[in-house]
Amino acid sequence: MSDPILSLRGVKTDIAQYHILHGVDFDVPRGEVTMLLGRNGAGKTTTLRTIMGLWTPRAGEIILDGARVDGLTPARLARKGIGFVPEDMGIFADLSVEENLRLAALSAPPTPERLEWIFGAFPALKTFYHSPAGTLSGGQKQMLSVARAMIEDRALYLIDEPSKGLAPAIVATLARALKDLKARGASILMVEQNFSLARALGDNAAVMDDGRIVWAGTMAELARDTALQERLMGLKMESA
Repeated sequence: MSDPILSLRGVKTDIAQYHILHGVDFDVPRGEVTMLLGRNGAGKTTTLRTIMGLWTPRAGEIILDGARVDGLTPARLARKGIGFVPEDMGIFADLSVEENLRLAALSAPPTPERLEWIFGAFPALKTFYHSPAGTLSGGQKQMLSVARAMIEDRALYLIDEPSKGLAPAIVATLARALKDLKARGASILMVEQNFSLARALGDNAAVMDDGRIVWAGTMAELARDTALQERLMGLKMESA
């Protein structure tokens, strides 16, 4: 395993009176894709939101590039180079696609080269570049959400269930874009219920259950062990 860009050590997070994370420990290796897997309600989205500063952990450490970042605001974490694709997409419906992308570029306006790369990954965004984001289809909105994170190089991308509810053709488009991002050396932590997509993209996997990491290893090891998949996630996974 390569040098981790992100480490969680004993992270505990409460939401109101509910204890959601019960001491989460795992690493995200630099330049690799780590899939955060598990049953619904296991704590995956809460983990991403805690890393991004949307929830403040009551205990534990979150370490980015060797420095503790737990307790920082989402704005400060974004400036430290974390790109976040939330489950609810997080786009500005009243603004155009162009305005959404420009607002997401924190360091400088997007370069023509970067925009062409984005349009190559998501051609629909070029077609509707000047249209309000709220008029896009569900799949196109998800493309825009991912593109907002990709509009400039980030130290780390947090991506929460990008394929949820999307048609297979849109999932294939997203998969190609994320493979391209991976090929460019990105460090990615991604929550995903589509195991075929997780297997295609992931280098490593961490499986959650009841607010804890119950297994961690390579994605290849998990992908070839269907009994392990069923035991950890409670599902019979498709072999295709």
